[in-house]
Amino acid sequence: MTGDQQRRDLGLLLLRLAVGGTLAAHGSQKLFGWFGGGGVKGSARFMESVGFDPGEPSAVAAGLAEGGGGALLALGLATPAAGSAAAGAMTGASAVTWPNGFFAQKGGFELSGVLGAASLALAVSGPGRYSLDHVFRNVLNRPWMVPTALAVVGTGTALVVHKRDQRVQRQKEQKEQKEQKAAKTAESHTGSHAD
Repeated sequence: MTGDQQRRDLGLLLLRLAVGGTLAAHGSQKLFGWFGGGGVKGSARFMESVGFDPGEPSAVAAGLAEGGGGALLALGLATPAAGSAAAGAMTGASAVTWPNGFFAQKGGFELSGVLGAASLALAVSGPGRYSLDHVFRNVLNRPWMVPTALAVVGTGTALVVHKRDQRVQRQKEQKEQKEQKAAKTAESHTGSHAD
């Protein structure tokens, strides 16, 4: 192995540990309530509040994609599937924060976007030599697995995010209708008192 290959493999290991570890921690918050997370029940309430309904299956799916995908990325095992799953979860998270812009301090998609892009890059590039995929002779890291995993997860994510966006739009329209109705009711009461 050349010095350049060693550097690349070490860089991939460090990236996998950072990205995978962060995702695994976030997933464990959703699934187990660790690190101050809400567990499945608390995460389900949050998921419903941002338009992912039903909340409990959404929380479990997000927790498994983040926690399982993150742990597998850190280990460098089943990297195409792990990276795709994590990228899909981060796309869902970015759909929620997208209206707030990019920067995290304003509630934007900065963190989810970077974690998603890094997960996607790892799914495509592979884990490098310092990985369980390498130890197991890339049985779960074959070239055909990359486009397959990306297509399956991408399709599923697109459907889930589309349904969520439709739900959020309906809720927004219903809220506006209630506000208009309340304003008309208040206006009619004000007008009758003026007589």
